[in-house]
Amino acid sequence: MLIDHPLKKFLIASIGLLVFNTSFSQKKQFLVKYITEEITADAVLNESAWQSAVPATDFYHYFPSDSSQARQQAEIKMLYDDSNLYIGVKVNSPSNEFIIPSLRRDFRASGNDNITFLFDTFNDGTNAFIFGSNPYGVQREFLLSGGGSDIRGFNGAWDTKWVVESKIHDDHYILEFIIPMSAFKYTEGTTKWGFNAYHFDTQDNERNSWINIPQNQFIFSLAYMGDMIFEKPLGKSKTPISLIPYVNGLIGKDFETPESISDFGFGGDAKMTIGNSLNLDVTFNPDFSQVEVDQQVTNLTRFEVGLPERRQFFIENSDLFSDFGNNRDANPFFSRRIGIAKDVDDNSIQNDIIAGARLSGKLNNNLRIGVLNMQTAEDAQNEIASTNNAVFMLQQKMFSRSNLNIFLINKQATKDYDFLADEDRYNRVIGIDYKLASEDNTWSGKYYLHKSFSPDTDDKDISFGASTEYNSKYFRARLSGLYIADNFRSDLGFIRRTGIFKVNPQIERIFWPKASAFNQHSFSVIPIFIWTPEDDFRNSDYTIITRWESNFRNQAQISAEMFNRYTYLFDPFDPTGTDGGIELPGDQGYNYTNFELRYQSDMRRQFSYRINPSYGNFYNGTRFALNAQLNWRLQPYFTASMQLNYNNIKLADPYPKASIWLIGPRFDVTFSKSIFWATFVQYNSQNDNFSVNTRLQWRFAPLSDLFVVYNDNYLTEGAIVPRFRTLNVKLTYWLNL
Repeated sequence: MLIDHPLKKFLIASIGLLVFNTSFSQKKQFLVKYITEEITADAVLNESAWQSAVPATDFYHYFPSDSSQARQQAEIKMLYDDSNLYIGVKVNSPSNEFIIPSLRRDFRASGNDNITFLFDTFNDGTNAFIFGSNPYGVQREFLLSGGGSDIRGFNGAWDTKWVVESKIHDDHYILEFIIPMSAFKYTEGTTKWGFNAYHFDTQDNERNSWINIPQNQFIFSLAYMGDMIFEKPLGKSKTPISLIPYVNGLIGKDFETPESISDFGFGGDAKMTIGNSLNLDVTFNPDFSQVEVDQQVTNLTRFEVGLPERRQFFIENSDLFSDFGNNRDANPFFSRRIGIAKDVDDNSIQNDIIAGARLSGKLNNNLRIGVLNMQTAEDAQNEIASTNNAVFMLQQKMFSRSNLNIFLINKQATKDYDFLADEDRYNRVIGIDYKLASEDNTWSGKYYLHKSFSPDTDDKDISFGASTEYNSKYFRARLSGLYIADNFRSDLGFIRRTGIFKVNPQIERIFWPKASAFNQHSFSVIPIFIWTPEDDFRNSDYTIITRWESNFRNQAQISAEMFNRYTYLFDPFDPTGTDGGIELPGDQGYNYTNFELRYQSDMRRQFSYRINPSYGNFYNGTRFALNAQLNWRLQPYFTASMQLNYNNIKLADPYPKASIWLIGPRFDVTFSKSIFWATFVQYNSQNDNFSVNTRLQWRFAPLSDLFVVYNDNYLTEGAIVPRFRTLNVKLTYWLNL
């Protein structure tokens, strides 16, 4: 019998695809001419070299369809010399009524007019350099990892020096880029880079790409790339050594001690390139006071919440160090563990980093290396040991876009301490990960095996998992599961819980209606089951998610979900976190079901919003929740948003009832493309905390900044009582030698 059902194809082919990839992607190409003529970035394109440049055009629709040529075309021309890559772009539009929400660098592409370029300089379909701009000439640059298969692959903390100028005309805009060749990493002598471009047109409601990409893939997928052909081989990149010193002054008051606070610090980073393909980054006494504060969350679970890394030193090339294991349940390296420690009262506090270094990049076209070493300071008063934190990894490309990774992670106290328990003297993890990505990204997967080493532990210390995904235009499916043994431990990782065996498959059917307000909609079922092997494989948790979701042609989104849950509490637990509240009894299981709606309005509008109400059972009671995000802009100088999370929990008597609020207004003023002022206010009733963070940034020279940061924090239980107040002034300067 012919195998014609998509699910049968998925089950049979998932085994063979570990060692076999097929190719369906098309290849477009254009020539990049070598020049000796001087080019000035003025968005006029009047130099003679531009007239002979070969254009890349014929863009395709990606949204609202993927089967026709774009109405509003872009024309891209490129030139290069020994020092720079030059890009001249004409982007057509119905008029000059563009949407530009902000003048802040590294803006998101959604909801505004812009064009973006992707450069796969090693032709590996895995990593890319991204540059883009909008009609006002605002810059955006990113590193993209993971083959463009996930939005989490974008790294917006990466910065490099380059320029772009823009001019707006009645029915188009012109951009002219000058990007130093030293901004890229590539193999000397190469004549070809992978390339794609996409542009968003808010007036015609189009998203277009140079390569025709099916809508079931991301528009930034590196599986769909053309070629830019250099007229002559690229030479050795003359990358400067960059020094980025800083000075920082702080004054403030700790009202709980109470003590006045004052500090003056200095330090800096150094960046250099080894060959054309390796980065060496060194940091001394790093200071992260200018980093935006974390967005608080309401936690109703028994487990730790993993917040994203925001410190630039750890983010650059982070895919080499953090893309191991399972991102949600068993990630053996989580960089936020470095520089943060527990004090004697088990509170998380900052632990100073003395110095660190990172070597990352390509040894050849198929082999990447990553080495990270950070030394943290001793804090005897809080019984925090000085530790050395290290990661070593190798990544070998396999087949078209897959790769094999091996790694070693080590955290070790640098000397013996009386307060240090024997089991905390060191912790090591070794592992092997295989990441599958077929050439057209229809098939993807992750397979890993990790083992930890700690004092006095020699068994039940492994973690392994497997996931295979099939993604076509009409059907998606996933088979996945993982196991984390009782004694598996990664002190530099994020491990939500140990002693579990988990399976979480998914099946989804996608529909593409014609002549409808819906661009596409889908139905999916995601069963998630967790067992505890050491307790006779007791089913400790399950969640069965039944979901319908749709994207409208006007870019709005809507979904409806039903969650059928079961939770077995091994220990007493109060999900409300009420002080003195009676905990739900342990050694007991709870079944509960709730329903959720989500709606995201058209982000092109001056006012947009996302609303997410839910209601249903919660353990032995009920829970009503409302999550909302409101956004308003007065382009291009002012945007405001409001985060609102509300939970009303009513457990059965005599267990507690609670109303939990999390409110976070945010205001962003961009006075120009170099002066920004952002204010973030948060109130969290679960933590009885109110905070204000306001930050003024002046980019007075390329990648050189003056920051003025004010923090105010209050306890709100009973009365509003100040906790601490600080004012930071930090100056950084980027110097190329």
